[in-house]
Amino acid sequence: MDVSASQPPNPTQTRSALMDVAKSLEAAFLADMLKSVRFGEQPEGFGGGAGEDQFASFMREEQAKRMTEAGGIGLAQTLFEAMTEGQHVEDIN
Repeated sequence: MDVSASQPPNPTQTRSALMDVAKSLEAAFLADMLKSVRFGEQPEGFGGGAGEDQFASFMREEQAKRMTEAGGIGLAQTLFEAMTEGQHVEDIN
């Protein structure tokens, strides 16, 4: 018999999981914005080919994650609030 199925979800774990999802979405958004401004790309004539483009995407993704962890642009908090709207889930910041 699975005891965990009969127990209600832990509110702290739920809030933490929702905030993690919101931060991941903010990081993905920021990575896309960094790509659109060509962050991490080398100027023409100094490029390293297709491999460099792949590594530039890794750099953008990591930069976006760090930006989000440093407070980001507030998108994660807005997404968190939208995901918990109408529920009694407290802010975890």
